[in-house]
Amino acid sequence: MLKVKNLEVYYGLIKGVKNVNFEIKEGQIVSLIGSNGAGKTSTLQSIVNDVKKNGEIIFRGNDISKMKTHKIIQNEIALVPEGRRCFQNLTIEENLRMGAFNNDSKYEELQEEMFKLFPRLVSKKGQLAGTMSGGEQQMLAIARALMSSPKLLMLDEPSLGLAPKIIGELFETIVRLKEEGITILLVEQNAFAALEISDYAYVLENGVVALEGKGSELIKSDDIRAKYLGA
Repeated sequence: MLKVKNLEVYYGLIKGVKNVNFEIKEGQIVSLIGSNGAGKTSTLQSIVNDVKKNGEIIFRGNDISKMKTHKIIQNEIALVPEGRRCFQNLTIEENLRMGAFNNDSKYEELQEEMFKLFPRLVSKKGQLAGTMSGGEQQMLAIARALMSSPKLLMLDEPSLGLAPKIIGELFETIVRLKEEGITILLVEQNAFAALEISDYAYVLENGVVALEGKGSELIKSDDIRAKYLGA
């Protein structure tokens, strides 16, 4: 579904991502794990053309490397950014309508699907996003992204700052989305939780892919356990 070839991301004269290559097959959950500053977020931003970069991004056989961000979203890729970035002064319903800017004719149908996926949002649909808990805002951010009906959903640190119970519910939802046919690219510092649900994973260190493998294999790696799992 997605191939990233020879990716480099620049911040001024600094190269934050250096010759990164990876791919995602349709129907997979693929994780990018690594410490802060490893280049995970920059990699996601490069896919939606939100940073200065070199390299190729091939999505479903088409080169989207130089495509404008809104066109990439229309081509069925969605990004849930780090920190959620809900529209704080808009209600849940208004946030969802913003997510459906390219799917407005299907808004009612899609909204109903989101409320089934996140029933906690139903009773608060008229509430301002900025007044909700972090976990509820993360649910809303994912629902807003899904309103564009993506084939590839990219999640940047979805568990950040959330309580353990909410994290468990969140990862159950990610698995459910995969079962419903959505391919997932997951950036996550909670390496154990990410590897548990991932078909495949890549470890980024200092802007390069240092290790890759099946999630079930990496979670048993002594090196990975020492660096990222606290064992």
